[in-house]
Amino acid sequence: MTLKSPDRSTPDEKLALYHSETCWFCARVRQTVHHLKLTLEMRDIDHEVSRRQELLVGGGKGQVPCLRIEAPDGAVNWMYESADIVAYLTRRFGT
Repeated sequence: MTLKSPDRSTPDEKLALYHSETCWFCARVRQTVHHLKLTLEMRDIDHEVSRRQELLVGGGKGQVPCLRIEAPDGAVNWMYESADIVAYLTRRFGT
């Protein structure tokens, strides 16, 4: 699932949010994504079993939310903690 908005995208980085629909902390991040009108890929670890494995292998733990940030050079950073993700997205894409 991808959240899309005609108003804003993330051209410099590829962003994917690993989340669960039942997680309050994930809802907080999704609300920020919506508020900032961002376009990023949503990866639900409960409905897409392979996404949980990707999260474990790539990020090192199965905790959600987790923002996967892929730089243009291919370097990948895995950001955990909803407050950190919200702060990053707001700092990077807020007005």
